[in-house]
Amino acid sequence: MSKYITEAIRSVALVGHGAAGKTTLAEALLHSAGAIAVRGSVEKGSTVCDFDPQEKEAGHSLNSAITNFGYEDSHIHLVDTPGYPDFAGPAIAALAGVDTALIVVNAQTGIELMTERMMRQAAERNLCRMIVINKIDADNLDLPGLIADIRERFGKQCMLLDLPAHGAADVVEVLEHDAGDADFESVAAAHRALIDQIVEEDENLLARYLEDGADPSVADLHAPFEKALREGHLIPILFTSAKTGAGIRELLHVLASLAPNPAEGNPPPFYKGEPGDKTEPFHAEPDAAKHVLAHVFKVVADPYMGKIGIFRVHQGTVRKDMQLFVGDGKRPFKVAHLYQLQGKESIEVEALLPGDIGAVAKVEEIEFDCVLHDSHDEDHIHLVPLEFPKPMAGLAVETKKKGDEQRLFDILGKLAMEDPTFVVERHPTSNETVIRGLGEIHLKAKLEKMATQFKLEVDTTPPRIPYRETITAPAEGMHRHKKQSGGAGQFGEVHLRIEPKGRGEGFEFIDAVKGGVIPGVFMPAVEKGVRQALEGGVVAGYAVDDLKVTVFDGKTHAVDGKEVAFVTAGRKAVIEAIRAARPIVLEPIVNIEIVVPETAIGDLTGDLASRRGHITGTDGRGHGMAAISGEVPLAELNDYQSRLKSLTGGQGSYTLEFARYAAVPPNVQQQMASRFQLHEDEE
Repeated sequence: MSKYITEAIRSVALVGHGAAGKTTLAEALLHSAGAIAVRGSVEKGSTVCDFDPQEKEAGHSLNSAITNFGYEDSHIHLVDTPGYPDFAGPAIAALAGVDTALIVVNAQTGIELMTERMMRQAAERNLCRMIVINKIDADNLDLPGLIADIRERFGKQCMLLDLPAHGAADVVEVLEHDAGDADFESVAAAHRALIDQIVEEDENLLARYLEDGADPSVADLHAPFEKALREGHLIPILFTSAKTGAGIRELLHVLASLAPNPAEGNPPPFYKGEPGDKTEPFHAEPDAAKHVLAHVFKVVADPYMGKIGIFRVHQGTVRKDMQLFVGDGKRPFKVAHLYQLQGKESIEVEALLPGDIGAVAKVEEIEFDCVLHDSHDEDHIHLVPLEFPKPMAGLAVETKKKGDEQRLFDILGKLAMEDPTFVVERHPTSNETVIRGLGEIHLKAKLEKMATQFKLEVDTTPPRIPYRETITAPAEGMHRHKKQSGGAGQFGEVHLRIEPKGRGEGFEFIDAVKGGVIPGVFMPAVEKGVRQALEGGVVAGYAVDDLKVTVFDGKTHAVDGKEVAFVTAGRKAVIEAIRAARPIVLEPIVNIEIVVPETAIGDLTGDLASRRGHITGTDGRGHGMAAISGEVPLAELNDYQSRLKSLTGGQGSYTLEFARYAAVPPNVQQQMASRFQLHEDEE
């Protein structure tokens, strides 16, 4: 591998909706840059990025894949990401490893759900953004209309960097050219608009431009171009056909010459301190001579190499055989092997510079989102976490064979370690093991992986809905626990007050006892009892949340005051208070987006209304399809996949995203409470 410096490094993620051609585009870039001799095909399962057997079977990406190549004296790290909403986790995670997000848009279908989501996520992460309109070789396109739609949705700062030409057989670049043939729009007009936008970033350059009337040189435009990218004042639009190769070399040239290097992009949002405590921003400098600071944005449980941590180096130089710490870990690990990745291939390297993406294997301490460093000075440095959609689709899983339970938990742990949007829950009250993901397809892929890679078969059933309980008014409760049986007795008395908190603010415990009426040594026992009551539920058996508990009085006994007594007193006092605080049951409400044939809109809106759903809008998607957006209680969607299939003849699809918790209707709460009361009485 040729040597390069940090200033030559570019890191780019291909993001966007499924079927936009991201993996094929990655393949075209690798081939055109000379990194691979022959272009692979998604259909044949021969691409560099879709190397997993599951991906080959599915015909689309399920995970992110890392590649790298050289072009025009630059070294480009490219992350290919999945595009379907069910697999948004790896796509969002990739944003933590790059300076530039290339949002790939399908020229046929235009702006779709993941196009908007990834544009928003990249902007929130302060990444430089470029839009690549792919598949310009397709028939019956309205590219001027698509450009107008992009500008309407994402702003006038979305500006043409090239234009299709000669019937989309190639493209003409407009930064360095002010004339030429194009299939639509004027090269001269696009050139002028782009120059006008860039020179506004530099007052001196703008003054010279207005005075001389001559275009600044490309070299003069580089710094203001980078500034415009950093500040979101410019989002370049490029055109490609990954299939025919149109625009590929031009895109490579843009990545090599105009995409920011680690010093030109926006600095990653590191901070020093611990979450919840006082923190301060920390500026990582892409300086090879400083202390090492690297962030793990992907973890893989590989059957041969063990746990692989894939990271971006932000500061310092990671070298083979050096000692690194994981987070605030006290013991370092030795970098026995250091890799760069080329799809499924792991290529050993001696060192990684700031801006490089690399990997280490067989380090059990490594977790997703952790920070690697070589000095205890960086023990408390973290990267601001990314915002992931909340996994709401769920399945209760149980092993087919008795005795496989521990193996099930081990495998689920590995799957959860790899995917920040895959969650495993264990419900003590129902003894259910529930897996949650972003949709039915997401969960199906995990079950298939369990069966094929880990050879574990499971039975699945619909899970209990993750209801919650909360209170709507303040109240007080007290309980005296007194037990005398022969010798030593038990005594503890607790008085407490509860108050509702805002939705999503969680639980808060306050010790306001004066005069030592409850000795400090027993206060953890009181809190333990309170937490036990909250976990078990009071109204319908679901965890109680969003309340403040203040212990303000109590009594003890010099001899009989025991920890167990205060646990019981704390538990029963808070139960008494909750019953007096007008408790309610909350249910999860989800945002739903359903893409269906336009002819089915009437049936679908009626069906959603019957499920207590609320329609918020409809949007045409072209080709006879439309998207319906709305809110609906999760409890109403247990059988939705089959219902949607029957209403649309198998042509409909939907995605869920957690929205909020809301009170269940009073009649539903009464039913839930009566069932729980019977259960409680039995005990």
